[in-house]
Amino acid sequence: MIIGKIKKNEKKIKFQLDLFCTKCGKSVPGGMQASENYYDSDSFKIEIDNFKRNYLCGICRDAKKIKEKKVTYF
Repeated sequence: MIIGKIKKNEKKIKFQLDLFCTKCGKSVPGGMQASENYYDSDSFKIEIDNFKRNYLCGICRDAKKIKEKKVTYF
């Protein structure tokens, strides 16, 4: 997954995060990419913290989507 914006000729940094689903606690692969300039910035650190805090694994994400679709309005 790419964090932030990467311009066409900008160097990319690949890194690993220890990611866990915030709902079920399952460990998931955390291969990420960011631009070299964005990687050391404060906004990068904030975005990573928010990403970790709100991350759902595929199973929990799909369950949430199905639950939201079942809601009917009359």
